[in-house]
Amino acid sequence: MNIKKILLVFLALLAVCVIAVGIVAATFAADYNGTSRSGDTCKITIPEGSSAASIANILQEGGAINSALYFRIYSRLAGTEADYRYGNYEFQNNIGFEKIAEVLSTQGAKVSTVSVTIPEGTCLKDYTKNVNNKDVTVIGIASLLNKAGVCKAEDFFAALDEVDFSTKLLSSIDKENTYYALEGYLFADTYEFYYCGCKECAGENGVNKTCESKECAKKAIERMISRTEEVITDEMIANAEKMGYSIHEMLTLASIIQLESGIDTAEMPNVSAVFHNRLKAPGSFPKLGSSPTIYYDKTMNGDGRYDTQNVADGLPPGPVCSSGEAAIKAAFLPTENFSYTYFVTDSDGKFYYNSSASGHSSTIKKLQSQGKWIYEFY
Repeated sequence: MNIKKILLVFLALLAVCVIAVGIVAATFAADYNGTSRSGDTCKITIPEGSSAASIANILQEGGAINSALYFRIYSRLAGTEADYRYGNYEFQNNIGFEKIAEVLSTQGAKVSTVSVTIPEGTCLKDYTKNVNNKDVTVIGIASLLNKAGVCKAEDFFAALDEVDFSTKLLSSIDKENTYYALEGYLFADTYEFYYCGCKECAGENGVNKTCESKECAKKAIERMISRTEEVITDEMIANAEKMGYSIHEMLTLASIIQLESGIDTAEMPNVSAVFHNRLKAPGSFPKLGSSPTIYYDKTMNGDGRYDTQNVADGLPPGPVCSSGEAAIKAAFLPTENFSYTYFVTDSDGKFYYNSSASGHSSTIKKLQSQGKWIYEFY
């Protein structure tokens, strides 16, 4: 091919590109200005929690714009996408991008969020325990959400019963025998939740709008359950099945590991192995022997079914708190070839393991003589 032909091909391609760019620019300008639309009344509903991409798609489907992509590009460049509010809107469909963005940013109801931390070892309800003759109150998830203005505590507990229990994660829950079926399924983490904002939820400084506490509670619960689903891998489930346990039983054990180990995540697989060893030898260890299960039962004014120290054999009917990722992984994946069946910690957080009751008792006596013995009273 000679130079003349190459030049002709290049000019032809350049012409095509120029025409294409011109067409894109023209369609963008028409959409941006609203000149390509009829001027008919457009009714749009933006659900609470909608993303900028979802809002653009809703506008396109409702006839407010021609291209969701063009509106997203405009919103990003104009820096307005974070200002859009949910709610019901009505406007002429030829007002253009700038006016639409203004309407979405000034009308409707602004979605506010608040950061809430659910610490590892938190229950749904508040509970109080006595550590070395000092009462310690642990605030529950319901109270944390209520205090943060996410939802009222009573709406939180009501929303727990509206969850779909047919999912893979929730299908093995023992709903008949647990005090709260979703105890232990709301992952302990820091979240950005919707802020309800009504006076009942947020105090006298709350904004004056219709209370959405029930809907906010439902969304918060769904979010925390979703995080638990993210943490539990197929490998973990397969290992549980290999050991003969359900997801529910492993989350129950995870909650016990969480409370027994505290913040020492490195020891959690070892603590898990101790409890697994006990569960595999019910003849020698009919009782799992976890003291934190006692206060959970007392918190619920229960009948002892969760008390693995004095009443219940094996695992309790369900989890006794929300666990962190390390405790959940430890329950599903305990330390291999770890033969110990007893453990105790001292006031410095150090763990001591034993294979016999006599060795366990000797360790406790030694810690008592050193002033390093910690005990929780129930």
